[in-house]
Amino acid sequence: MSLLITGATLADGTTTDLAVADGRLIDPADAPADAERIDAAGLLALPGLVDLHAHLREPGHEDAETVDSGTQAAARGGYTAVFAMPNLDPTTDTGEAVAHLLEIVARDAHCEVVPIGAVTKGREGTELAELGLMAARGVTMFSDDGACVDDALIMRRALTYLKPFGGVVAQHAQDPRLAGPGACCHESEISGRLGLPGWPSVAESTIIARDVQLAEFTGGRYHACHISTAESVDVIRWAKKRGVDVTAEVTPHHLLLDTPHVEGFDTTFKVNPPLRTSEHIEALREALADGTIDVVATDHAPHAQQDKDHPFDVASPGMLGLEQSLAVVVDVMVNSGRMDWATLVERMSAAPARIGRLATQGRPLAVGEPAHLVLVDPSRRATVDRSASASRSRNNPYHGVDLPDPVQLTVWRGGVTWRR
Repeated sequence: MSLLITGATLADGTTTDLAVADGRLIDPADAPADAERIDAAGLLALPGLVDLHAHLREPGHEDAETVDSGTQAAARGGYTAVFAMPNLDPTTDTGEAVAHLLEIVARDAHCEVVPIGAVTKGREGTELAELGLMAARGVTMFSDDGACVDDALIMRRALTYLKPFGGVVAQHAQDPRLAGPGACCHESEISGRLGLPGWPSVAESTIIARDVQLAEFTGGRYHACHISTAESVDVIRWAKKRGVDVTAEVTPHHLLLDTPHVEGFDTTFKVNPPLRTSEHIEALREALADGTIDVVATDHAPHAQQDKDHPFDVASPGMLGLEQSLAVVVDVMVNSGRMDWATLVERMSAAPARIGRLATQGRPLAVGEPAHLVLVDPSRRATVDRSASASRSRNNPYHGVDLPDPVQLTVWRGGVTWRR
């Protein structure tokens, strides 16, 4: 299809027209006569968003999400690319598993989907997975997300092995001795009062502290998933000052939601790592603004209702994130004056594309570039309704909350994947 978008404002404040044909941005003067005209006056045109951390659940857990439904949710949220975590059935730990997932993606996806390979076989933490064979099929990120690579020797080997491929190890930092499988609430007065197993902040930061030193020692690439504590921010900041090849992400829910949300035992608010206190949230916001934290990643984690309908300590952890991620960042960071739109583009599009080595994503909106973009209304707000989600699941922590509702149109490969 072809489009002519008129009067759009770019992230730097300039106003321009954009034309799309044959999957690329072209000179508006060359727009086909039959191009669909879109009046974008008052709207921002941004590069399509890129998510380094999403759970699409297919194959194996289609009752919670599919590639089809999950990427529809991504398109609604302004995303044109997502990286799919490997905790599937079968685990994405072989070249064949990658190929199978890519077949589903080619058939059903509404945005670019890049498989993340497991670091270890079955995500069991004992033996390296088929890293080289997965890298040969285009995998650039490797993670046992949901499980920590807690063995230092395995982590050293992964960082070393992936170095020639330019691959990055993305760590779910959770020391299993300090925060075991039952840990579900930030260790604090609230966890003690509610009788919930505590998840202390140092269980995250001590793993990251070990890992960044291993990254420095090996020269490997390291990415800290969903950091949630002030101590982790300090470690990342220290490592970057030393020149370690380390990057970090924060989720929308860790930027907005705090520990008291669990006091009603609503398992919608059970997530791993857990919601933290206001002091940690402030440290995360500051780090995202100053670039210590490189990207916002959703950790979109859909669950069927039967997996949430349990006592808090045994319910499945995770929240939806793709559709409200931009909304949260706009409200918390842009509307508060902590971040401008150009920095938001860096954190939510350019930097994640760079880390994941997606050459065609996160690009400037210029003639000749691939047509991946999102039109945003910076003033629009709405009350979140979980029943309106494109996801198959309903574990949306923002239900009933007044938030920005900015996405008006998402374009991927020159085609409209969602419009209001």
